[in-house]
Amino acid sequence: MIIYGRNPIKEALVGRRAHAISEVWATENAAREPWLKPSRVRIASAEEIERRCGSDGHQGMCAEAGGYPYVSAEELLGKPAPLLVALDQVQDPQNLGSICRTAECAGANGLVIPERRSAQITPAACKASAGAVEHLPVAVVRNIADFLTDARKADCWCYGADMSATAVSYDAPDYSGGVVLVLGSEGRGLRPRVASCCDQLIALPLRGRISSLSVSTAAAALLYRILQDRDTGVDKVS
Repeated sequence: MIIYGRNPIKEALVGRRAHAISEVWATENAAREPWLKPSRVRIASAEEIERRCGSDGHQGMCAEAGGYPYVSAEELLGKPAPLLVALDQVQDPQNLGSICRTAECAGANGLVIPERRSAQITPAACKASAGAVEHLPVAVVRNIADFLTDARKADCWCYGADMSATAVSYDAPDYSGGVVLVLGSEGRGLRPRVASCCDQLIALPLRGRISSLSVSTAAAALLYRILQDRDTGVDKVS
């Protein structure tokens, strides 16, 4: 995998696949970054870097980073009282990267995506995450609904973001203990079977004229609400 952009490469050099970085190509200006070791940088033109990575958003550098090191869902569920994010067919790599960035910043223990009809950790997702995918463990599962069933057996509570009539306000649940936040695809939201596998559906208030938030924006709002509850240990009354 050829990753590109300064933050993705900087984080990859200190992240879970640091050992896999074999080549870094940079323009003369970009090669002056203090965190880059001159011995492992090859000076290249911006045009050559664009040809290698296939994007003009490279910010003057790209790197050969090997394959992305996915983890198993069992590893994520084995963590004590984990905070996980599960994505139900989110297909835009920009949204996936943005959600990974927020999840990592909010202290989530990992993210879960399905193997089909979903964006994967590609160079574009790495760039959109600003390097967060190098630190946030990501698992690929065959089926999100089955993963949620396993999560509930592992004593996690699964909360699905949804605007249905049965959803409660996002600030109603007690988010202590193991939590899986489930977010649906762009436009369609959660599929019925995935929604039915959640313990509770939650909704953010929409007080303007637009009827929905982007999935990455919803993820940010919900994750920081969950983080606030987990930091303060607030108990909710059902």
